[in-house]
Amino acid sequence: MSHSILSNEHKELKDQVEVEPISSPPPKRKFRWTIDKRDHPKQIFNITLYLSIFVFGILGAARGLDEGNISGNITLPSFIARFGLKDPTKTTDYLANLKSNITSMVQLGAIGGALIAMKTVDYFGRVRSLQIICLIWIVGTIIQITASNVGQLYAGRLIEGLAIGHTTSIGPVYLAEVAPSPIRGLASCIFAGAVYLGVLISYMTNYGCVLHVADTVNGHINDNQWRYTLIPKILLAGLLLIMATLLCVESPRWLLKVNKVDQAVKNLSKLRHMPEDHAYIVAEISDINEQVMAEKDAIANSSILGNFRDIFTNKSIAYRFFCIAGAAQVIGQWSGANAVTIYASELFSLAGIKGPIGKLKMSAILGAVKLTSAYLGAFFVIDVFGRKRALYSGISLQMISILYYAIFLTIVPQAAEDDTELSPSQTRASKGALAAIFLSGTGWTIGFNSVQYLLGSEIFPLHIRSFAQSLVMVLHFANQYGNSKALPKLMLALQPYGAFYFFVGVMVLGLVFAFLLPELQGRSLESVEEVFTLPWYKLRNCDKLVPDHSNVHEINYINSRGKLEYNSGKVDEIVLPADQKGDRIV
Repeated sequence: MSHSILSNEHKELKDQVEVEPISSPPPKRKFRWTIDKRDHPKQIFNITLYLSIFVFGILGAARGLDEGNISGNITLPSFIARFGLKDPTKTTDYLANLKSNITSMVQLGAIGGALIAMKTVDYFGRVRSLQIICLIWIVGTIIQITASNVGQLYAGRLIEGLAIGHTTSIGPVYLAEVAPSPIRGLASCIFAGAVYLGVLISYMTNYGCVLHVADTVNGHINDNQWRYTLIPKILLAGLLLIMATLLCVESPRWLLKVNKVDQAVKNLSKLRHMPEDHAYIVAEISDINEQVMAEKDAIANSSILGNFRDIFTNKSIAYRFFCIAGAAQVIGQWSGANAVTIYASELFSLAGIKGPIGKLKMSAILGAVKLTSAYLGAFFVIDVFGRKRALYSGISLQMISILYYAIFLTIVPQAAEDDTELSPSQTRASKGALAAIFLSGTGWTIGFNSVQYLLGSEIFPLHIRSFAQSLVMVLHFANQYGNSKALPKLMLALQPYGAFYFFVGVMVLGLVFAFLLPELQGRSLESVEEVFTLPWYKLRNCDKLVPDHSNVHEINYINSRGKLEYNSGKVDEIVLPADQKGDRIV
C-alpha cells in the first residue's frame, strides 16, 4: 500500500514541475553554527520525539552512575575498612587484585548483558527491554546496599552489570531509529553525554557523603557512608521505568521488522506529528519497508549462527564491524579515558592532591567538566562540524593532555608522596597536571565518546543492527573490563608514567582511524547501506561519491532547491528559484 501511495506522490510531483536529478549535489551553503533543519518539515521536531529521545538518552547515565560511584567508593574510609582495601596483612599484589575486581565486576556483568541483548532487544522491542532492565538494575543495587562482605558486593555488581550491558544496545539503536537525520548525531550524543551526568551525580554524592557522614560511629564502621552513595541508582532506574511506560513511542523500524505495519505507521505519525497519509510519512515508511523487505528476503532462515557468519564472511559487514565499530571500541577504551574516570581519585593523588576530601572534590569538578563538554559537543559539534572533525579535535586534545600528564609523572614522581613539599615550579607543574586531567576528559567527550555509540547504531543493516550493536558493546565492556582490571598492575609494572605513554601511543592510532572513517552526517539510515558498496580506501570521501537516494531525501532535496508546499500531506506547489528555471531536467 505504501509503495502505491508513494508512486502517486512521485507522479504528482513530476506532473507539476521538472526538477534537476536527485543525484545532483545541492548548492553549497554557508557554514552554520546550528544544525541545519531547513530542508525538513518543522513538525517533525516536536515534543513527542524529544521526550522519547530524552528518556532513552538519559539511559546512558546508568553506566556513568556506576563508574563515578565506584571511583569514589574506593576512596571512602568506610568502604575501604568494610572490604579490606588497605588490609596490612595482605600483599600489594593481592590488594591491587581486590580493588580491580571490585571496580571491574560491573563491566564483567555488562559483557553478559550485551550478549543477552543480542536477542532480547529484538524479541521484546526497544521500550519493553528498557522497562525490564530497569527492574534488574534495581535488584542489583539493592543486593549491593545490603552487602556486608565482598562476595555479596561482587554478586550485586555483576547483576547490575547485566542491566548496564543492555543499556548500551537499547539506547543508541532506538535513538538512531527514531531521530530524523539532521539530529541523529545529536540524539546519540545525548546518550553518550548522559554517561557524565551519571558520573557527576555519583561524584557529588560521594563528596557529600565524605563531608557529612562519619566513617565510624562509636568505634564501628558506619556503612551508611558508602550505602547512601548507591541511592541515586535506584532513583534513576525507577524514574526511567515510569517515563518509559508513560512517554515513549516504540520504534517504527522495529515494528515493521516484526510485521506490525499499521502500528509502525501510527507510531511514526506520532513521532513526526504528521497525518498517516502525509507525503513525508509515506516516504519514510517506504524507505524503511523497502530495506526491511530486502533484508527479510536475504535472511529468511537466519539465526544467531547466521548473524555471526554474516559478520565474518560478508566483506562489507565484516569491515564495518572489525575496522569501524570494533576498532572504535578497542582504540577508545585503551586511550585511557575510562581509566581516568574510574581511578580519578588516585590520579589526582599522583598530581599532588592529598586526603579523601580533596580527591573527591577534584573528582566532582572533573565530572562537571566532562558533563559540560559532552553536551556542548552534542549540541554544537557532532551534527554541526561532522563526526570526523569532532573526532580529530577530541583525540588531539586528549592526546596532548595525557602526554603532559605522563611527562609530569616522569619529572615529578614525588608529588604523590604525602610528606613531600614541592618547589614553586613543581607546584605550578602540578596544577598543570590537574588541568591536563580535566582537558583529557573534554577531549574524550567530544571525540571517541561521541562516536563510539553512534557508529554502531547507524552503520549496520537493519537485519543485523541490534545483534551487531550488542556484539560491539560486548567488545566495549570487554575492553573496559580489561582496562580497569589491568590499570593498577600496569601502573606497578610500567610505573605510573609508563601507562600514560602507552595511552598516548594508542591515541596516535586513533588519529589514523579518524582519517579513514566515512562521514555519515545528515544521511538517512536507509542510504548508509549504499556507502559501503565503496572500497574501504574511498569511504572517507563517501559524501562526494555516494549521494543519498532515499525517498525522504528526495523530498528534502526538492525542498532545498525551491519551495515545497504541503496541504494535509499533499504537495500543492513547487516554486523553483529564477536561476534554476532554465535548467530543468527530468
